[in-house]
Amino acid sequence: MKHYIPARYPNAHPSGSPRRRYTRREAERLIDHAERILRFCENLLASL
Repeated sequence: MKHYIPARYPNAHPSGSPRRRYTRREAERLIDHAERILRFCENLLASL
């Protein structure tokens, strides 16, 4: 859940904004996952 609600709602964590809750490594890993999902969806749509 760390990557779902708090990243979309800036006030979800009383301790601060979402950008302060992720390490660089976590952020890079999540960006990689998002890019993979995007490529999968693009390929799926292209095959329709």
